Amino acid sequence: MDLDLRRVRYFVAVAEECSFVRAASRLYMTQPALSRQIRALEEDLGVALFLRDRQGTLLTRAGRQFLEDARPLLATSLAAQQRVRAAGREDNNFTVGFMPGVAVTPILREFSRTAPDVRVEVLHTSVTDQVDYLLDGRVDVCFVRMPLPSGMFEVIPLFPEPRVAALSSGHPLAERKAVSLHELRDLALLQDLGDVPEWRGRVSVASPADSGRFPVTIEECLEAVASGAGCYVMAAGMAGFYRRDDVTYLTLEDVAPRMVALAYSKHRTMPELHRFAEISRRMLGPAAD
Repeated sequence: MDLDLRRVRYFVAVAEECSFVRAASRLYMTQPALSRQIRALEEDLGVALFLRDRQGTLLTRAGRQFLEDARPLLATSLAAQQRVRAAGREDNNFTVGFMPGVAVTPILREFSRTAPDVRVEVLHTSVTDQVDYLLDGRVDVCFVRMPLPSGMFEVIPLFPEPRVAALSSGHPLAERKAVSLHELRDLALLQDLGDVPEWRGRVSVASPADSGRFPVTIEECLEAVASGAGCYVMAAGMAGFYRRDDVTYLTLEDVAPRMVALAYSKHRTMPELHRFAEISRRMLGPAAD
């Protein structure tokens, strides 16, 4: 039997979250689909990996052993992908990952000016896949929004970015420019509570009796906002990118900003990394204020 590494990754997410619901949200898939994948993995292995009861989701003895083996297995797989992709690229290629709302064009121009022999490519990422792009070597360096998994990357903080609340343009508060979380308490939060730990109101969670589908992409969340289902908290820079007539963005007065940073794998040794990092720090970091 050959192990499906995709299912192994799903297993690790459930084991770490101790919850199929939270793991499904983290993996940006539906809970029923995740349950089916885990059942298929258990059938392949011929053992039960989880105990499911009212207390939550717990690892069996076999599950604990598999988790111990699965983490290095996934790390080895990712490292192999990264090395193969790096080996298959031209030596003078340098790929930069970027997200909506972070102005990288001036940095790219300055870097190209100082490194005319380097061919610069850019790839669009999002908060949901920025780590994947770094781990599997699709990008050499990436502009990211924190947090990232600790200890995995070299991280250069650049600037704190305020966050905004997305509301339906028909909401009574939509005429305001700023709002507090207390004023939003009657709305449902359309995202994981971990994204907004300051939140004290309702959280919209799909139940297994529903379609099981969470609004996971920003576009889906904004559709839900526009329909009046609740509010969504996002980086201020992204609000400018996702402008729509039926959604209004209000500055949040009592929510901590998120740090925008530059990140790259600790295994990367290219000299271009340090040059690009220095330019980014100079143009976007505190010294640029």
